[in-house]
Amino acid sequence: MNKLDLKKVFKTYYNAKFKPELVQIASAQYLSVCGKGDPSSEEFAKKVEALYASAYTLKFRFKGEQMDFVVPKLEGLWWYDENKYPSKDYRGAVEEVPRDEWEYRLLIRLPDFVKEADVLWAKSAVWERKQLNFARELEFFTQEEGLCVQIMHLGPFSDEWVSLQKIVDFMEEQGLLRNGFHHEIYLSDYRKTPMDKLKTILREPVRKKLEAHSN
Repeated sequence: MNKLDLKKVFKTYYNAKFKPELVQIASAQYLSVCGKGDPSSEEFAKKVEALYASAYTLKFRFKGEQMDFVVPKLEGLWWYDENKYPSKDYRGAVEEVPRDEWEYRLLIRLPDFVKEADVLWAKSAVWERKQLNFARELEFFTQEEGLCVQIMHLGPFSDEWVSLQKIVDFMEEQGLLRNGFHHEIYLSDYRKTPMDKLKTILREPVRKKLEAHSN
């Protein structure tokens, strides 16, 4: 039986260069959970646990139907209240916005054959079997980011602002504006990988300034 590996199918989605580049990201569907607060907190860890427990529950169900797939890497959309913390550059956002003020949507991408009803079944099964409270908050989520600027960041999360500034400089050169939430794809397991070896794709949905004026 062949095992579907989304990382191999969607190579642009799961790969980035060490310099900013423009990419087109098509519609995708995910297993998802939202939250707010410090990513080093127990609540964040428990939400990741519930997310993966449900993803593997789906995997084994479909494996039994001869439709096995590799559970993809963890991802996250991140934002904060920019009215409360205005005029922050990326370094300021990383260093000055309190960690408990960050909001997020954690994601694990799903194959196209997984439907919303399957996600509802999986979260119910995980709750009944493992009593993971946050499993009940999981949802089926879709998005189409469209045109994006992305870069591969190597190193600790606290240094991401260096790579993000490269994205900002590129956007200014190309006449681009932000057009969505900051997106991260965690290619390394941050629980096991040395901080200086972490690989994270940083992605920013964008639009051209002329488009912004015409809307």
